[in-house]
Amino acid sequence: MRKNRFRRVSIALFLLFSATLLGVFVVYRADIDIPYLCYSGPAEGIWSIGIYDLAIDGPSIKLHARQGNPLLTAADIKDTPARFVADPFLIQEKGGFYLFFEVLGVDRGVIGLATSADGFRWQYERVVLEEPFHLSYPNVFQWKDDYYLVPESSAVNSVRLYKATHFPDRWQFVKPIIADRPLVDSTILYHRGVLWLFSSSLDSRNLYLFYADRPEGPWLEHPQSPIVRGNGRDARPAGNILDTGERLIRFSQDSQEYGEKYGKAVRGFEIMTLTREEYRERPLEDNPLLKDSGTGWNGTGMHQISAAPVNRGHWVAAVDGKRRSGQYVFCLGKTIFRIP
Repeated sequence: MRKNRFRRVSIALFLLFSATLLGVFVVYRADIDIPYLCYSGPAEGIWSIGIYDLAIDGPSIKLHARQGNPLLTAADIKDTPARFVADPFLIQEKGGFYLFFEVLGVDRGVIGLATSADGFRWQYERVVLEEPFHLSYPNVFQWKDDYYLVPESSAVNSVRLYKATHFPDRWQFVKPIIADRPLVDSTILYHRGVLWLFSSSLDSRNLYLFYADRPEGPWLEHPQSPIVRGNGRDARPAGNILDTGERLIRFSQDSQEYGEKYGKAVRGFEIMTLTREEYRERPLEDNPLLKDSGTGWNGTGMHQISAAPVNRGHWVAAVDGKRRSGQYVFCLGKTIFRIP
C-alpha cells in the first residue's frame, strides 16, 4: 500500500515537473512575457563584465584587456537571483571607482553596484535600484554637485530620470523626461553648458538626439534627429560618450540584426559638430574597437564601453562580453535552475 502511494506521488510530481518545463519552453518559443517564468537554451548568450585599459594614441583608441577577466559574473550576485550581468557604467568619485550595471533576474533587470579603491580589486555591493518593470543600461552622470541616473525603461514607454539622495546607493525617481516613446539605451553627455541625450529606437536602427539646460528638462528634439537612420550597426548607444578634453567619442553597438549578430561588436565615432542646430560625426578608422574573441567569457560578442579617467591620455574602461551558456536555464518563481 505504501509502495503504491509512493509510486503515485512520484509519478504525479514527475508529471507536474515535466508539465512545468514544457510550459516554460512553450512560453519561451512563443515569446510570451509571464512574471517569474523564463527559459533559455545552451546557445543563449550569457553576459559578464570585464576591465580594459584605454589609451589615446594620436587618432587611435587602444584597448587592452587586463588579466583576470571577467571581473564580475552572475555568480558574484548574492542578494537577488541572477542570470547574467551586463551594461556597465563606470564612475570615478572621491578616489574610488563605482560600477553600475544591469543584473538580469528571473523576469526583469535591476541595477547593481560594485566598487573598487584602485580599479583592480572589485567588490560587489548590492542592488541599488529596482522597479516592478525591467531596468538596464544605468547611465549615471554628474550635473553640478549631484549625480543622476537614466536607466533603460522602455517597458513603461518613457525615459525616466532618477537622482542620488545618497551616492552611490540611494536613488529617487524624479520624473519621465521623455514620455510616450519607447526609446532604449539613453546616454547623456554634459558638454559646454548643455545636456545632450542620445537614445535609440527599439529596433536599434535609428538614433535620436535631444538637448536641455537641466536634467529635469524640458528636453527638445534636435532638428536633425534622428541623426542615424536605418542603420543597425551605428545607431544604438554602447556606453557613455568619451570626452578626452579635445575630442568626443561616441560608441555604438553593432546590432545590424537580432540573433547571433546582436551585440557582436562596438564601433566608435568622433563627434565633429554638436550644436543646437547641427550634428556631424565620422567613424573611427579603428572600428570595430571591440568584438567577439571567439573563446572564453567574450567569445560570441561585446557591446559596451564605459571609461573613467586615470591620468592624462589614459582611462580604465568597463566592458561586457557574452558567451554561449552551454546550459538549459529554467526560472520558476524566484529560483533559477541550471541544467548542464
